[in-house]
Amino acid sequence: MAVVARYAGDLAGAWRRTYVISAIVSLYFNVFVLVVESFEKVPALHALAPTGKEAPFKIVQSLVLAAFVVVGVMAAKRFHAEPVAVVKAKVAA
Repeated sequence: MAVVARYAGDLAGAWRRTYVISAIVSLYFNVFVLVVESFEKVPALHALAPTGKEAPFKIVQSLVLAAFVVVGVMAAKRFHAEPVAVVKAKVAA
């Protein structure tokens, strides 16, 4: 969705907010996977939550989600970039 908002919508109007929200959600999913992999691969974290259903894992994931919600709301409110100028090539007849 971010690609459509960026290139087809030229970040104009509502496409700006769509771009920011989809970029934040995409980054959140990457960080979510980072946390999951960290709890699986790092021995100290794996000892705290061997199955991924324990409280330390849930607390970390909740904190990451809360941080992304706050950052996402702030970014959606503050993103006021101007639309990108599109240059169209002239075709010789």
